[in-house]
Amino acid sequence: MKEESSGLIIGISIGVVIGVALAIVAFFCFRYHRKRSQIGNSSSRRTATIPIRANGADSCTIMSDSSFGTESPRPSNQNGMSLWLGGLKKANVVSASGILEYCYKDLQKATYNFTTLIGQGAFGPVYKAQMSTGETVAVKVLATDSKQGEKEFQTEVMLLGRLHHRNLVNLVGYCAERNKHMLIYVFMTRGSLASHLYNENLEPLNWENRVQVALDVSRGLEYLHDGAVPPVIHRDIKSSNILLDQSMRARVADFGLSREEMVNKHASNIRGTFGYLDPEYISTRSFTKKSDVYSYGVLLFELIAGRNPLQGLMEYVELAAMNTEGKVGWEEIVDPRLDGKFDVQELNEVASLAYKCVNRIPRKRPSMRDIVQVLSRILKSRHDRKHQKDSSNTRADEVSINMDQLENRSPILEHRRVESVDSTTDSVDV
Repeated sequence: MKEESSGLIIGISIGVVIGVALAIVAFFCFRYHRKRSQIGNSSSRRTATIPIRANGADSCTIMSDSSFGTESPRPSNQNGMSLWLGGLKKANVVSASGILEYCYKDLQKATYNFTTLIGQGAFGPVYKAQMSTGETVAVKVLATDSKQGEKEFQTEVMLLGRLHHRNLVNLVGYCAERNKHMLIYVFMTRGSLASHLYNENLEPLNWENRVQVALDVSRGLEYLHDGAVPPVIHRDIKSSNILLDQSMRARVADFGLSREEMVNKHASNIRGTFGYLDPEYISTRSFTKKSDVYSYGVLLFELIAGRNPLQGLMEYVELAAMNTEGKVGWEEIVDPRLDGKFDVQELNEVASLAYKCVNRIPRKRPSMRDIVQVLSRILKSRHDRKHQKDSSNTRADEVSINMDQLENRSPILEHRRVESVDSTTDSVDV
């Protein structure tokens, strides 16, 4: 019995020792793997904070006067994206994209508990906010039931964190708190281009402003296509996504549908706004830079005609093109709110450019760089004509002044001459 009990004790002891040893080995293995994963995560975060590349400073600085900035981190996969967004917790800190994060309470106070509604989009409502610093901003709130909106939120934060241009709406910050997603932009005092084209309560844009808006938008798109690295396709160019500042200068907004060209050119679902969509994109489900060019061409005709694409704008254009052959004679589609106050030569040049942009064959459409050059030349020609006219008017005014001076001086001179003759006669008599 003693031998059996001692053997049992020895066996139990050996088992306990082996179990403890295995537990110790498992513990150290667990710590080792955990440490390696932490190192991997920290290295990936360090890699993410390094700019991909500086936005092409040598690509289009002369033509579009682009103001370039360094790029924000861009995770290499979806897990990286969720990891990055998971870090949107602390308030008033600079994120990896260089964009400030705002507290929910601060935005709630600045919008008077979200009562200052100024617009409603597919993303959600937009509010005007007066920050404690005195800065006025626009707060775009993601609708709580919008799964697609959350994806668009991620896209805008990641893209606008690295895209900086005078003709793009600047993203000031974001808020990811209390299951709310908000984007904070620079407030554009004049609202959207669509409101000035269709709101009867607002003064209609004059022709000069319309051409300037067209140039501003083309410069913003040129930067996206040729200045950003990698290139970005907007995919939703329309009048309601063009915002105007106090000086009526235009900026491109709403990058929720934008995609980097080198990431994914194909989409299973057609996204965008009916009336602006490239027919080639609808048939092939493949979007390119020329898809943006088509939408821009529709926008140009919208500026010319003051008619919404949903109201049969392009059918209207095609009928006019049968008579104009796409070059001259576009006066019949001009917005009646212009009241005939436009330059016919400029109108035909802009309309001819727009007609090239909406060509059914994408390769026959001009690039955004070509469009910037054409519109810049049109505005330069207008400036030169105005300068010559002002100079001729100045010369005519000078001639008129000289003639008036001569006419005014003549009676005085005659009076003085008569006086001198009379005085001479008087002296002879004496």
